[in-house]
Formats: sequence, structure tokens, C-alpha cells
Amino acid sequence: MKTDVKMELINDKIRLPEYELTQIGEKKNKYLICIPVLNEGEKFRNQLARMQKLKVSDVADLIICDGGSTDGSADIDMLAKYDVTALVIRKSKGHLSDQLMLGYYYALVNGYEGTITIDGNGKDGIKGIFRMARALDQGFDFAQGSRYRKGGVAINTPKSREIAIKLIHVPIINILSGCKYTDTTNGFRAHSIRVFEDDRIQPFRYGDFPTYALIHYLTVIIPRLGYRVTEVPVLRRYPAGKIPTKISPIKGNMDLMKILWNIAIRKYEPKD
Repeated sequence: MKTDVKMELINDKIRLPEYELTQIGEKKNKYLICIPVLNEGEKFRNQLARMQKLKVSDVADLIICDGGSTDGSADIDMLAKYDVTALVIRKSKGHLSDQLMLGYYYALVNGYEGTITIDGNGKDGIKGIFRMARALDQGFDFAQGSRYRKGGVAINTPKSREIAIKLIHVPIINILSGCKYTDTTNGFRAHSIRVFEDDRIQPFRYGDFPTYALIHYLTVIIPRLGYRVTEVPVLRRYPAGKIPTKISPIKGNMDLMKILWNIAIRKYEPKD
């Protein structure tokens, strides 16, 4: 186990948040699963247990991208028990975009061929990881998880959220990207390492991607640049009753509309 590991900046265009990186295990696979976490507690630990039971580590390594958890989600001994390869903790101010940025950069500098992103709140079907890996094996550069594609499953999705996805977010993203996505807010997705190397994309720009902007930016710019894109059917399950969330519906929707506007005016695209 190596603590306080530093990732070399491979060019002067890269800006990362401050971070603390612990190397827990050795690299074994060509793909890396990135799980963003912030105080997900028992839901997260149960998810890691399910992943271990299904032998996910046979197809991909695992990095936890933590946003400063205080509930034990970043406990190294616990993570080691569940076959986690590395833990990176964002130390700068920031959001989900910055946590994923660190995970994606770790994949780039450690020779991985692609990443698979899955939330750490236990809502996603673990078997979808194997479908994501197959999409990367087939040469796709971006695979978007979809609960609405044939073979996908949506359980207890709040009606207001489903309406916003289908009537607002999906149509706008489809217009901007030129794709025919069905589930553009789903965080379950896969990227080939080629998109992170592309100087026309430059995803490693700390401070340029607020809240969830990075994943939405990638959803649009990757197909726009001619990369191969697909959708993968996945399961997304919300608990029955009141939906636990860290984002208020009003603020969350306002942030989302601002992100869509900024994508439309190409604010997130590199200037040089």
C-alpha cells in the first residue's frame, strides 16, 4: 500500500484539484471502474460487497473518487477488503466533476484503456458493468447507460424526474450532440481512454466544470467529434417512498439548465 502518491502532469494544459491518492492494490485489468462517493455509508459498502460477489474485479480495477466523506466510506482497510485498487480524495473545493476528473486522470497516467463510471449510492445494477466492458471491447469510445433502452429497467423513478429526463434533458442533449440517447442523466457510463487523450476535449481543467458539468459535456462533445457511441441497457432502482438526495429539486434543475445552456454556447470547450 502506497500513500500520498502523486500523478505526474503530462502537459501544461492539465489542472487538477488538490488530492490525496492511496494506492491500495496493483493494476490487474485494462479497464478502471470510477465510483464517486460522498457519505454513502451502508449503501456504498453493500454495493462493494455485491461487486465482489459478482467478481467485477475479473474485468476491471476499481478506484474510489471521494469528495471528503466523514462516514467511513474512505476507510482504507474497508476498501482493501473489497478489492479496491486505489482511493483518491478531493481536497480542493469542488463537486462530482472534480472527483471524476481525478479518477479519469488516474486511468490515463496508469495505462488503462478505458473507464466505467457507476454511482456509489447502490441504485445501479452491478451486472451493467460487464455490459460496459463489452462495449469498450467492441471499440466504442462512449457507452451511455440507459434504463429506457430495450433491456434496461427503471424501478421507482420519481415521476417528476422521468418527465424532466424525457421531455427536457434528452431532447436538448440529442440536439446538441447529434445522437439519439434515451437516458442522458444516468451516471452509469463508459469511456475509452482515447477521449481523455484528445486535445480537442481536454477534460482535465479544474475549475471549468461545475457540479455535474463534466459528464454532460463529454456526452455531447464525444459524438460531435466523430467517436463511436452506443447505449447500454442498465438497471436503475430508486427506493420506494421519499427519495434521498443531496440536491434540492429546485437548485438541481436550475444547475442542470445552466449546464445545458453553457454546453449549447460551447463554454466548456477548450480555448486552445
